[in-house]
Amino acid sequence: MATFLYRLGRFAFRRRRLVVLVWLGLLATGVAGAATLSGPTADGFSIPGTESQRAADLLNDRFPQAGADAGTARIVFQAPPGRTLTDAATTAQVQQTLARVEAAPQVARVLDPFTTKAISDDGRTGYAQVTYDVTAQEVTPEAQEAMAAAVEPARAAGLTVEYGGDAMQVQDEQSLTEVIGIGVAAVVLLITFGSLVAAGLPLLSAIIGIGIGVAAITAATGFIDIGSGTPILALMIGLAVSIDYALFIMSRYRNELSTGLEPEEAVGRAVGTAGSAVVFAGLTVVIALAGLFVVDIPFLTQMGLAAAFTVVLAVAIALTLLPALLGFAGRRVLGGRIPGLRSGDPEAAGRMTAGRRWAQFVTRRPVAVLLVTVIGLGALAIPATDLELGLPDDSTAAPDSTQRKAYDLLSEGFGPGFNGPLMVVVDAGGSADPRAAASATVAAVRGLPDVTMVTPPTFNPAGDTALLTVIPASGPGTTQTRDLVEAIRALPENDRAEVAVTGATGIGIDFSDKLRDALVPYLLLVVGLAFLLLMLVFRSLLVPLKATLGFLLTVAATFGAVVAVFQWGWLAGLFGIEGQTGPVISMLPIFLIGVVFGLAMDYQIFLVTRMREEHVHGAEPRAAVVDGFTHGARVVTAAAVIMTAVFSGFILSSQTLIREMGFGLALAVAIDAFVVRMTLVPAVMALLGRSAWYLPRWLNRLLPDVDVEGDSLRQHLPPTPQPREPELSTR
Repeated sequence: MATFLYRLGRFAFRRRRLVVLVWLGLLATGVAGAATLSGPTADGFSIPGTESQRAADLLNDRFPQAGADAGTARIVFQAPPGRTLTDAATTAQVQQTLARVEAAPQVARVLDPFTTKAISDDGRTGYAQVTYDVTAQEVTPEAQEAMAAAVEPARAAGLTVEYGGDAMQVQDEQSLTEVIGIGVAAVVLLITFGSLVAAGLPLLSAIIGIGIGVAAITAATGFIDIGSGTPILALMIGLAVSIDYALFIMSRYRNELSTGLEPEEAVGRAVGTAGSAVVFAGLTVVIALAGLFVVDIPFLTQMGLAAAFTVVLAVAIALTLLPALLGFAGRRVLGGRIPGLRSGDPEAAGRMTAGRRWAQFVTRRPVAVLLVTVIGLGALAIPATDLELGLPDDSTAAPDSTQRKAYDLLSEGFGPGFNGPLMVVVDAGGSADPRAAASATVAAVRGLPDVTMVTPPTFNPAGDTALLTVIPASGPGTTQTRDLVEAIRALPENDRAEVAVTGATGIGIDFSDKLRDALVPYLLLVVGLAFLLLMLVFRSLLVPLKATLGFLLTVAATFGAVVAVFQWGWLAGLFGIEGQTGPVISMLPIFLIGVVFGLAMDYQIFLVTRMREEHVHGAEPRAAVVDGFTHGARVVTAAAVIMTAVFSGFILSSQTLIREMGFGLALAVAIDAFVVRMTLVPAVMALLGRSAWYLPRWLNRLLPDVDVEGDSLRQHLPPTPQPREPELSTR
């Protein structure tokens, strides 16, 4: 592989104008396609194989007027002290408000509290149910603004009016997070390379790569349903790995230039060695993201495949476009020195670096470093044993938001279960007496613990399907409500009538359960395939094992911190989430595993391939660890700082999912890069010595030689010139 990539790098360097024109042509084509072919994104999702999905499909087929997947909202009214909602003036205000709501866009029907008797015992609090003619994700901002405008006159008249529900969830807004991330990346690259040209080329190649990827995904929305979150994830991951890969090749190119090689030869050797690591690092990320298909939730599979596509683009860009751009830059990547910053490769210039000093410290005290690191990460992981999963609802909204106020008012006036009603479907198509079967189901459900109320059954026109609404005594995210759902589903059939639970609460429970059940198979698939890939790269059994165990430590520690902050409320004030704690978002763990595994293996490959290269070329074990670490530390540090800063920006989001995702990704990248890869890895490698590279002979013969360390280049190319001071040129 090293020889092929060496030739590819030199080809891109020589034919740089053609290569750049091809990539710019792809970018222009993608942008044109996005502008002319794109369609709307699809915000709904299905969960195949779950009872709630089967029940929802049954309702849509037999009982479409029930609006099983329609967006809903609740408007909660509370009269001032000393008054009730049944007072004539107050009743008039409520009815006028509901008339304005009914005239708002996308509203299908409104059930007022006087008709449904949804008024508290003291008469002060009541709620109206609003059903939309579209799904919650398709409710437009204009419709939400109409709701806000409709309640203002009643508030001005002295009533407390708040509203919430899935249709009132604030849609994610476009932010400058990506722009800020690129700005942070530019600063870190300037500090790392000390050169404007060297810092600018990785950014330029990354922007072109993610531009093509996101444009292609956007254009594809005109032909297939793509979720609105898919381009965002693709952008995040594409930006991350594009900068990582360009950093690694640029660093190696500058190192080769510093030894006296001509630019074309330096590009060939950089792509032949560092490019091999980039290829296998990209493969691990692709495996982690594409492996999301095992969850069997279409929108997650779609997000994973789209993000994997941007990773493939990032690898191709790093191996072809970056060498072409280096053909235009030549030795100027060593020039353009910024005052106060060092340019060139400090190792080639013979300077002692912080990375070398740290590697020497770790390898001199490997046992102590290993124990402190493992104990520290283990302690941080302890809260993960209490991990609870759920979907965000109004209970975790900001305390001063109308959604949270409506949730609290409803809980105080009627009980927490009114915020999470269950939709119970009775399929009596095979029953001799459907109405008797439905009545028997009502009686059975009323006899279960934690049930506050069961509405009379409502039948579809054919009379073979009934719908009940069950109000639990506990809130939607509690263990008691989960137990109630399981108890209803476990009810025996009555006269061949089947009972199923759906609705927002039932779907949330099934979604969390499916993701929880998929965690272990997903881990086994991703870790197993990556283990084989790393064994192929490093020709070792212990190095892939160490990489995998280190990743598991990272994940455990990250989950522990997420639980401590977002579920237990530790440091809640620091992160602006006071009063917003609750179960961890269901999709966060599996998403975190996929993304972090890919980035962690990037850092593993970047660091350890250079250690192996030094070992293969004859260095003693400890010297190979120190030298390899020194060459890779600057790149990994820069990449980790950039990614940590980019992901940290999402902590500022008002959306629970985005906030938790930003916190988890930022912390995981920091832990894995600085604690696991740059501390634990050199300590373990120093302890293992030569045995780190042990591979049974029979297995060594079976595995193809991918030559990541570029040994074939050393055998067939002229020797590298002796290091010399960087020559600054404008050529």
